[in-house]
Amino acid sequence: MIGRTLGLYFARRFLSSVLGIFFGCVFLIMLIDFLEMSRRVGERDIDTLTLFLLTIYRAPFFTEQLLPFAVLFGAIGTFLTLSRRLELVVARAAGISAWQFISPAAICAIVLGILSTTLYNPISAEFKERANRIEAEIFNRQTGLFASTNSGFWIRQQSVDGQAIIEAAAQTGGGRQLSGVNVFLFGSDGKLIERIEARNAVLEAGAWRLNEARVLTPTIGIQNYETYMVATNLTPDQVQETLQSETVSFWDLPQAIEAATRVGFGAERYRLQYQSLLARPALLLAMVLIAASVSLRVFRFGGIGQTILGGVAAGFLLYVATKLAEDLGEVGIVHPIIAAWFPAVVGALMGVLILLHREDG
Repeated sequence: MIGRTLGLYFARRFLSSVLGIFFGCVFLIMLIDFLEMSRRVGERDIDTLTLFLLTIYRAPFFTEQLLPFAVLFGAIGTFLTLSRRLELVVARAAGISAWQFISPAAICAIVLGILSTTLYNPISAEFKERANRIEAEIFNRQTGLFASTNSGFWIRQQSVDGQAIIEAAAQTGGGRQLSGVNVFLFGSDGKLIERIEARNAVLEAGAWRLNEARVLTPTIGIQNYETYMVATNLTPDQVQETLQSETVSFWDLPQAIEAATRVGFGAERYRLQYQSLLARPALLLAMVLIAASVSLRVFRFGGIGQTILGGVAAGFLLYVATKLAEDLGEVGIVHPIIAAWFPAVVGALMGVLILLHREDG
């Protein structure tokens, strides 16, 4: 077995490379996002600190998908550096096989995957909800009665008051709280009878409570209300499933799946998200094995450029296959477990087969 000192040395080199690539990409994404948010704010009186806080809250959600690429490129960089410095040659001469000096990176990748699923994902979900609240406050402040959002959520409901369509810029609490709300109420004849604009809406038993509401009716005109109630037959579970929130954390997904199944809605997206998070350690392990299969070549043999290009292409194809499988699983064509685990398992097996062929003949 590889010694403790050498194993820790390889693990430290791998982690420093992965974290350096990851945080470098995070910094670039945050910088671009900050500039884009500054452009979107335009003439609004928003201080720089608020924009910076919004950028921080948005970053984990956008960078969560970077980790597999950071592991792939970090592993390739680590193995190539060790090979260029002849450290792997010395390790082989000391009787250490390729499987032994790959194992520290593989273990680190699995640990990173577990931490990403159990810790980073819940933080990402919480921060994304905070970002949604800040965005709703910024882009729906002083919007005027007939202002509309470029993107948001739409809910259609039928209640004792008639049919209603609700538009919201952002949602939190699994759909129980909406921000930047516009409500269109229709009578039994299908004609619009009220248009309501509110700063936020809270789902209560049998009704939406609209706060700071402005109501327009054809006969009366515009009226302002501190709170305004709109009847609904929706439950929090139905609203959550309707919105298909992407900010449900790993620990809340089992309850979301159970709630969606209980009310009769399809829970494929939540099941797929849950299985994908469970499969993330296996996906990161597959990235390490693919990187090892293309970057353990001794430098004096040449062909390093083509080898690196092959590893990058293999990792990219694995990522594309993962996304394709997720799309198939989301629409119900493929079972969520197969869609989430198949690319990771196949990628890991391919890396193992290539290493067996090159190392053990």
